[in-house]
Amino acid sequence: MISKTMQDALNAQINSEQASAQLYLAMSAHCEGKSFKGFANWLMVQASEETAHAMKLITFLLDRGGKLELKPIVAPPTDFGGIIQVFEQTLAHEKGITSKINALFELARNEKDYASEITLQWYVTEQVEEEANVGQIVEHLRAVGDQGGGIWYLDSKMGKRGKV
Repeated sequence: MISKTMQDALNAQINSEQASAQLYLAMSAHCEGKSFKGFANWLMVQASEETAHAMKLITFLLDRGGKLELKPIVAPPTDFGGIIQVFEQTLAHEKGITSKINALFELARNEKDYASEITLQWYVTEQVEEEANVGQIVEHLRAVGDQGGGIWYLDSKMGKRGKV
């Protein structure tokens, strides 16, 4: 059985993962509206990954006898500026998620909830990968700027990320 404190914290993270999925869907639509179909694809795949992250936590919570409590998700904005700004915001968002995962991991450790700690280890590792990937995209975008052939090359490259 999972503690009420851990259950509440996992529910909060599940809702954060779902909010991330909504954010990335909105960013994808924004990019699509600017004819950056590759960046739109990358963000659509990312939205799908965030939903999968939430589902993994839901399964874990329910397997431990916890109660799922979904909360309303605030609608994300619809305008995110230029492509560089989109991915700078994505990186900032991922850093925020990393902070939440780290706090959740610390809670599990403090509660001596070893099952949660082991499950959350995957998320800690995943966030290292997420920040590295998005950070690299930001660096590439900054290098080529948001005008000219370089950004269209990157858009084409981002379109090759696995389809949803």
